[in-house]
Amino acid sequence: MDRRNFIKNGGILLGATSLDFSKTNLDIKKKIKVGLIGCGGRGTGAAFQALEADPDVEIVALADIFPAQLEAALASLQEAHKDRVNVPEKRKYIGFDAYKKLIASNVDVVLLTSPPSFRPDHLAEAVKEGKHIFCEKPMAVDVPGVHKVRDAVKVAKEKKLNLVSGYCFRYSEPNRELAKLVHAGNIGDIYSISTFRLGGELTEKPRQPDWNDLTYQLYNWFFYQRYSGDIIVEQTVHSIDFMNWMLNRGMPKTVSGTGGRQSKPWDKYGNVYDHFAIEFDYGDGVKGFHFGRQQNGTQPRNSVEAVGTKGNMNVGILSSYEIKGQNPWKYSGKMNNMYQTQHDELFRAIRNKEVINDGDFMADSTLLAVWAREAAYTGKIISLDEIENSTKTYGPSSEEYSWEMEIDNARIPRPGLAT
Repeated sequence: MDRRNFIKNGGILLGATSLDFSKTNLDIKKKIKVGLIGCGGRGTGAAFQALEADPDVEIVALADIFPAQLEAALASLQEAHKDRVNVPEKRKYIGFDAYKKLIASNVDVVLLTSPPSFRPDHLAEAVKEGKHIFCEKPMAVDVPGVHKVRDAVKVAKEKKLNLVSGYCFRYSEPNRELAKLVHAGNIGDIYSISTFRLGGELTEKPRQPDWNDLTYQLYNWFFYQRYSGDIIVEQTVHSIDFMNWMLNRGMPKTVSGTGGRQSKPWDKYGNVYDHFAIEFDYGDGVKGFHFGRQQNGTQPRNSVEAVGTKGNMNVGILSSYEIKGQNPWKYSGKMNNMYQTQHDELFRAIRNKEVINDGDFMADSTLLAVWAREAAYTGKIISLDEIENSTKTYGPSSEEYSWEMEIDNARIPRPGLAT
């Protein structure tokens, strides 16, 4: 089904309650059993939000590659929701194949919050087993991964499974109200939009005496291309998703840009960049620009600005939302917790036998970030056809992981140079 058939403010399929649900996983009993895959900070937060979303949600299974991380998440959840966190030893799944064991268990909903490189395989497995899904962003770190996600999204639609993405800007009430006005033409035709996501550096988890090289990398996955896809894919993709949402005109024709590493030591903190500057050319003179950096001691900024034929849009994320020009507007409503709203709407849809499927835009936005990274890494202008047909992968599949495998030794990219 085309994205135009989705209600813009939530992705709920039109006419969902009239569908035939007799052969789907929508026939949920009073208790909704939830399993968490990836028990780090974001995963634990998602589990808390699931518990807050519905009084009859129960966390019944946890999966992670690190036992200590799983136990820390479990202790935190049980301290706050002792009566609704029931995870016995047999439902504590450890290892690289833990996700399969959890998904095969008797859960109704899975929360996919492992590092992004694992997402395509985890998503495909959850869809295959007919589970409802919360899927953290981004959904892949390379183009083959994006294609695997798209295949899973197609099957999820056929099975009428709920699939809510971690692109939380889509669940912000001021953003939704702004999107309605922009798509209705209140600033006219947009011919330029720019996004900024500027902030500090992420904190390293120091190596422990009993860690091998792979353990260190996986605890610090955001510093490595293989697991995170670089900062533009892992974090600043939120801004790119916002840009494409506001433009509402499909994918760009070409992408070009630059990036590099200025602040981080060259021989420490993995192999990712610390800044990017990207141009998205949509054709007909319409362009989007994205600037992202993670450098301590620099001025923070999280904004989106668009110039249209009837006015301008100016957004300070989590602070101000305004249109200037022929149709002035300023958001004056309450600020919702967009992270909580994602789960509220997911579990409400399950209860009401409706379907939310964020699959199309979540795959597109992930591809945009991957595309931008490749343009910066290579120093080339890359067309839509070229990126869609890319076969470059950044690491093994989930099934190929083992503690004896080779670590990520990729060099920091230097455009124009072979090494």
